[in-house]
Amino acid sequence: MSEANNQPPEQDIHQLLKVRREKLAALQENNKDPFYINKYDVTHHSQEIKDRFDELEGKQVSIAGRIMAKRIMGKASFCNVQDLPGNIQCYVTRDSLGEDAYAEFKKYDVGDIVGIKGEVFRTQKGEMSIHVGEVILLAKSLQVLPEKYHGLVNVDLRYRQRYTDLIMNDEVKKTFIIRSKIISSIRRYLDGLGFLEVETPVLVPNAGGAAARPFETHFNALDEDVKLRISLELYHKRLIVGGLEKVYEIGRIFRNEGFSTRHNPEFTMMELYQAYTDHFGMMELTENLFRHVALEVLGTTVLQYGEHTIDIGKPFERITMLEAVKKFAGVDFDTINTLDEARKIADEKGIHYEKRHKKGDILSLFFEEFAEKHLIQPTFVLDHPIEITPLAKKKPDRPDFTERFELFITGREYANAYSELNDPIDQRERFINQEELRAQGDEEANQIDEDFLNALEIGMPPTGGIGLGIDRFIMLYTNSQAIRDVILFPTMKSLDK
Repeated sequence: MSEANNQPPEQDIHQLLKVRREKLAALQENNKDPFYINKYDVTHHSQEIKDRFDELEGKQVSIAGRIMAKRIMGKASFCNVQDLPGNIQCYVTRDSLGEDAYAEFKKYDVGDIVGIKGEVFRTQKGEMSIHVGEVILLAKSLQVLPEKYHGLVNVDLRYRQRYTDLIMNDEVKKTFIIRSKIISSIRRYLDGLGFLEVETPVLVPNAGGAAARPFETHFNALDEDVKLRISLELYHKRLIVGGLEKVYEIGRIFRNEGFSTRHNPEFTMMELYQAYTDHFGMMELTENLFRHVALEVLGTTVLQYGEHTIDIGKPFERITMLEAVKKFAGVDFDTINTLDEARKIADEKGIHYEKRHKKGDILSLFFEEFAEKHLIQPTFVLDHPIEITPLAKKKPDRPDFTERFELFITGREYANAYSELNDPIDQRERFINQEELRAQGDEEANQIDEDFLNALEIGMPPTGGIGLGIDRFIMLYTNSQAIRDVILFPTMKSLDK
């Protein structure tokens, strides 16, 4: 159903808007301008009144919220007032308000924000309500809300006008309340383990730590070009060098890429780094974090996501990238010894690769094409090729692979972790290789960061690190199918374009 079907005809809307402004002008002429009211004493919220009805019945309460429905019936009327946790019915009569105040109430519109004082009671039909003794207009709504029965269904408009979306769609409000609780739960968990929450630069001279194109801007005061960060990693490792043994940050990341159900150019990342541990330590921490948040916020470790029931209470599965490709693609890369052989099997399987790609890159492409979609239950994928992992330690027994894992659930990546590379000589060589890839046209390749290399030369202890996509995490925990559904104000194309 289109948004137009939820609204009166355009000419009627213009008339309704005109009438609302006339009502405001009349209030202002009578020294009753609602916008002059600065505060209102709220004693209770709607859901609290319902939850504590036996205790509050017959007592006076004060609530504030938005009128979402109104029924005028002569000397007595009903309205429904919505606040943060829910809504409650209010019974308004001429006898309880007085004739003048009741006449003013009858002129209020759906969307107006009011303060209500009255007595808690139950109607003859059994509905918990407030018998209103006083009503004050706190803000006049000059726009017409979508028709309540259908809600706000135009998806583009919902994202552009999230404020209206939150008013009209209770499930949307619930999602963002859960989002806040999830982030708070993550912080409590990490704080309890002795991690320090830190803040690192958003504007950086060298956007490293991930394979992504950065946004670029110009710093006028210094007459220098700078970038928006694409990762938190390199600054956090500097802090590990400085002796802060456990650090984490939850912050905005910016990547100059397209849109999808899983990608927004501006998103929230949690990264943490811990000295004297490795990627196996990060696995244990990750499993415990996922379970802690589920139990604390949702009260269960069994999640429903689309058609899948996800049990994060069970031990997470573990599989190497080589094993996953062999299992799901039927290709054993242990038997492929040269780049030519890797290219040949890629051609046979219809895997597109670029001239710059090496054997490890092609293994990763096979994994993305054949394996990812099958990893529904929580699965750690270990041992990534060195070609795609420039910041992780090599495996001592297989130096063409690294001590890295990615966590997959519902066929999507949720976390990425390493035993962090702390050898400055090896790290410089990896950066040089990345620069060569950049020269070959790879705009997502890392650049040499001399200050970071200097920090490594001072000395970084063995360290484990992990990056967790907060928005995807919240998608999983709220059964949301698109990343825009868990970002309050997602990136949108300008209406002027």
